[in-house]
Amino acid sequence: MEVIRSGVADTQQSQIQHFHVLAVDDSLIERKILERLLRESSCKVTCVDSGDKALEYLRLLDTQETDSTASSSSTQSSQQEGLKVNLIMTDYSMPGMSGYDLLKRVKGSSWKDIPVVVMSSENVPSRISMCLQEGAEEFLLKPLQLTDLNKLQPHLLKSLVHSNQDTDNDHHHHHDNNNNNVVISNSKAVVSPESLPNKMKGLAVVYK
Repeated sequence: MEVIRSGVADTQQSQIQHFHVLAVDDSLIERKILERLLRESSCKVTCVDSGDKALEYLRLLDTQETDSTASSSSTQSSQQEGLKVNLIMTDYSMPGMSGYDLLKRVKGSSWKDIPVVVMSSENVPSRISMCLQEGAEEFLLKPLQLTDLNKLQPHLLKSLVHSNQDTDNDHHHHHDNNNNNVVISNSKAVVSPESLPNKMKGLAVVYK
């Protein structure tokens, strides 16, 4: 029984490492709060203080929007080197590049399938609508609470599904017994509880 439990724990720990959030905020206090909340949810977190640094982390900083081929090649090369991000959370109002501008850059690159969540302390309906229309998955109002992260679960799981699909496409075939936690069927992703971090268990999530 101990051996079985140990194997399950190892599997869960391995799955937790897949949840990597890139947090972007120019406020040190806000970054620390967001980092703490995400770590309490068992997510790996990388924090940067500007949109430019976020693009640099994603290897998109020097990519020109008019050169889509170079953008695709650069980002794919970065991903092959092991750079994995499952979710981007960015503040809206930042000096220089705003969260909205960062959202557009990400959605116009090879990272377009990565969910982006925009945050703001100001409840401006036109701003919220603009970000959602541009492709943001959520628009969260500060101060964030641990309960707000529950809204992010489907987006994290969606990102994991995309990662598994990309892996299958790269190998040109699918092994059913190689992925016990995520099953693709009729355009639905059914994720078992074993694939979730401890704080996220107890919820059955089906993402269409």
